[in-house]
Amino acid sequence: MASETSVVTPERYSSGLTYTEYLEQIKVNKDWFERLYDNFRLQPEDAQFFREAAQNPGGPARMLVVGEDWCPDVYRGMPMLARLAEAAGIGMRVFPRDENLDIMNEFLKEGKFQSIPAAVFYTRDHQYICHWIERPARATREMAEIASQVKQEMPDAPEAEQRAAARPRTQARFPDWQQESVKEMRTMLTERMGI
Repeated sequence: MASETSVVTPERYSSGLTYTEYLEQIKVNKDWFERLYDNFRLQPEDAQFFREAAQNPGGPARMLVVGEDWCPDVYRGMPMLARLAEAAGIGMRVFPRDENLDIMNEFLKEGKFQSIPAAVFYTRDHQYICHWIERPARATREMAEIASQVKQEMPDAPEAEQRAAARPRTQARFPDWQQESVKEMRTMLTERMGI
C-alpha cells in the first residue's frame, strides 16, 4: 500500500511509458491488447463520473498501471484502463512489473501477491487516492465456475487440456469483466473521495 515513503515520486511516475509506448515494446499478445482496446467502450454514465471525479481537486488526475504482456488479466484490463484514462482526461503511465518490483511491492494483493494489473490513482499533486488490482470479484467467481464445469465435462482429461477447454469460455466473458472492473473502480473512488 502506498505510504509517505513511496518509491513512486512525481519524477518516477513521469518516467513511465505511455500506453502507446508500452504497446510498442511488448513481446506477446499485442493482438489481444489491440482487439480489447478497439472493442471497449466506457458506458456514458461511467465516462461522466470519471470526468467529473478527475476535475475535483482531490480527484484522480494520474493513473499508474503495473503489468506484463503475458498476463490475461493485463491484456484484458490494461486496454480498458487506457480507455478510462482517455475518457476522463487522466494521465496514465505504465510500468512493466518485472522491471519495477519496488513499485509492485507497494501494491501487493492481500499484502503478498504480485497480482497484475495494478491501477493506482493519484491527485494532480501526486497524492495517493486508492488502487485496484487484477480483476473484478465477479471474474474470479466466474473463472472458478467455468473451471468446475470443464472439470465435470472432462473429468479424465489432463489439467492442461481442461485449462485449454476453459479458455474460450473465459475469453467470451472479457467484455463483461471489463465493465465490472470499471464499476469496482467507480465504487472505490466514490467511497475514497466521499462523493
